[in-house]
Order: sequence, then C-alpha cells, then structure tokens
Amino acid sequence: MSNKTTIILSILIITFLSCGFSYLNSQTKPVASKVIQDSLKNQKNKTVASPTNTQNDSITIDKNSRLKLYKKSAHASYYSDRFNGRKTANGSRFYNNKYTAAHKKLPFGTKVKVTNEANGKFVIVEITDRGPFVRTREIDLSKRAFMDITKHKGAGAMTVTIETIVE
Repeated sequence: MSNKTTIILSILIITFLSCGFSYLNSQTKPVASKVIQDSLKNQKNKTVASPTNTQNDSITIDKNSRLKLYKKSAHASYYSDRFNGRKTANGSRFYNNKYTAAHKKLPFGTKVKVTNEANGKFVIVEITDRGPFVRTREIDLSKRAFMDITKHKGAGAMTVTIETIVE
C-alpha cells in the first residue's frame, strides 16, 4: 500500500512542478523591446545602438544603422495562432513568439522599427512573409511583437509608424 501511495505522490509532485514551471514561463514578459528602447541613442541623428540582450529571438542591429521613415499612420494587425508553425513566404517557419512580420512590398530580411502611435512603444522585427491580404492594413506582426507595443491587450489592430533600418 505504501509503494502505491509513494508512486501516486511522486506523480502528483512531478505534475505540479511541471505545471508550475510552465505557468511561470508564460508569465515572464519579453524584455527585448525594453532593451532595444534603452539602446537607442541620439534621436536627432536617428542612430541605433546594438542591444545588449542575448536572447535568441531578439533582433540585433548594427551600431551604425540609421532609421528611414517608410510610412506614418499605417494600420498594423497580428497573425492568428493558426499560422503558428507554418512555412512563410521566405521558406522559414513562422512562430508567434518571435519578432517577425509580414509586409506586402518590403524585401525579406528587412529589419523594421514599428512604433505604436498611441503610446510610443516600439519593437524591431524582421520581414519574413508576405501580407497582410487586407487592403487597409500595411503590416502583420507576430503576436509577441504586437502585444509588446499595444495599448490594450484585447485590440486586434493599431495605428503605427513604420521605419526601415538601413545598415
């Protein structure tokens, strides 16, 4: 009887610990946009410094990069979860937790700074796909990038400024 109780207790403890760790991991907030925001220097000359973040999913940029305005008052949305794991137009796999975006015309690999005009928050994403296929929208962000800069987490679209990063 005690062996069965020990086994059941062990299983419950392992289940509890694994659920607890996955819950904690889901509650951590990405810091890439904050690190990139802190790394911007000299807004007059629009010079961008390299972020000090070493996360694998963050976008790194060169110290000598410049920002070039692409479009103001553009409409941005984010990818649906159903696209997670599917191939993008450039051949890579799409994951909603990466800093990527889809644009109709910008070349693949272009790094873009997307700033929410309502609150000034921004992210730097890489163009990996084509879209959005809605006439009124200019850019589709990954869910992570969108949630980093949105004012209301329930929003599905926002007005943004798009700047390309010229290296």
